Formats: sequence, C-alpha cells, structure tokens
Amino acid sequence: MKIAFFTAALLFAGLGSLFAQSKTNKKMETIVLVHGAWSDASAWDHLVPILKAQGYEVIAVNLPGHGKDNTSFAGITLDLYVETVKKAIGTRNNIILVGHSMAGLVISEVAEQIPDQIKRLVYLAAFLPKNGESLLALAQTDADSHIGKYLQVDKDHGSAGIAKEGLIDVFAADAPQPVREYLLANFKPDPLAPLATPVVLSDANFGRIEKVYIHTLNDHAVSYPLQQRMVSTSNVAREYAIPSSHTPFLSMPELLAAILLQEAK
Repeated sequence: MKIAFFTAALLFAGLGSLFAQSKTNKKMETIVLVHGAWSDASAWDHLVPILKAQGYEVIAVNLPGHGKDNTSFAGITLDLYVETVKKAIGTRNNIILVGHSMAGLVISEVAEQIPDQIKRLVYLAAFLPKNGESLLALAQTDADSHIGKYLQVDKDHGSAGIAKEGLIDVFAADAPQPVREYLLANFKPDPLAPLATPVVLSDANFGRIEKVYIHTLNDHAVSYPLQQRMVSTSNVAREYAIPSSHTPFLSMPELLAAILLQEAK
C-alpha cells in the first residue's frame, strides 16, 4: 500500500487549498476526537478550531479520570471509555471517529458496538488491535518505544504513570516550549485496568468499517515500526505519514487538520 507522506513543504505547496473551502456550508459528517492515555480533551485545542472553521461539527471527548475529571480509578474500565464516546456521539451518523494512541482500542470497540453510525475510523499514532488483543499486549511487542524506560506502575492504586524526566522525550519532543511546560505541569497518571483489557471485535461489525492510519515517523511512544506492523496485519484503506513526535496535534496541527479534512470529505 502506498503511504502519503505529508511534510510542511507539501502543506504550503498545496494542502492549504483544503482550507479554502466555504466556511458557510454545514457538513453532514461529525468529527469525533478521542485522546490517548496520559492526556485529555484539551490536547485537541489547537486542532479543533481549524476543523470547525471548515464547517464540521467537532466533538473532543474527555475520557473518565482524565483532565479535570476525577472519577475514581477503581470504577474506570475500557467499557466506561466506550460508553463515554457512544454517549458523546448520541444519535449522530456519518461519524469520522479519530483515536490517538490508547484510544485506538476505544474507537475500535465503539465501531464494533455502533457500526451503522461510523463512516470511518482514523488511527492517529494509535494502537490498532485485533480481536482479543489489549494495549499492554501490543505495547510489549514495541522494542523501539521509550515508554518502558520511564513507566511507573502503582498496582495498589491501579494506575500507570510516566516519570517526569521522560515526558517530553516520550510524547512531545517537537512541541513548542509553552506546550512542554504545560505538559510537565499538568501530567496525571492513567487508570491501569483499561490498558490491560482485551477488545472484542468481529468481522461483521468492526471489520466492515473503513480504516485509515496516520503514522508519526518520529514517535517515541508508539514507534513507527510497531505502527507499520499493526497496519500490515489489518485491513487499512489508506495510510499517511507525518514527520512528528507522538503528538502532532501539538506540534503540527495544520498538517494534521489537512489530513483529517481530506478524510472527512
């Protein structure tokens, strides 16, 4: 499969034309953004205005236990994440469902449960599971990830964190300095249970939804080799690759937006 490589030069050479669409025509598709582990809905703050300016309804879901949500980790499961996303979608159809990192498992389960409402799944530097796989199982195959060097598991509290000295290396090596400072000041551990829960997926539901993968070439969290391996064993319709760290919505939001707008057409 041919991968479309997106760079800043391409953005200025032609992708900018995507932003010349009419801003008055309301699009029928809704773009739903689901953040990954050790993150929250504010991760999308630089991206959402760009998408909305093109007439799309955009929903940035905040998963339980993340950001300002203080749900007890004891009650947080992968099923709760899935139900949170389904509630945000409601009765909407033609959903472009975007999952970053850990949320690849979440959007896969959502598609399994409400396939008729999902137009397309977009995996952004995300775990792309097969039936019966968990995030931890996939992550353990990623010898090129830097997470293992900094991972801090607290079994007593059911949480997993990243040592402060590893945050920028793992997640945002190319982010602007103010963004780095924000990440360091607002980092929270993640519930452990959803990371260890296998997904339950079928060919009849999840299998029939079109899938797109956006690779991040300089990723220290979900490495590019693992991204390639997951895609190679899955039915992915299109691939893109951008020269970013794990968080292109922080360092290259215009570039990421151009890809998402292309896929939302």
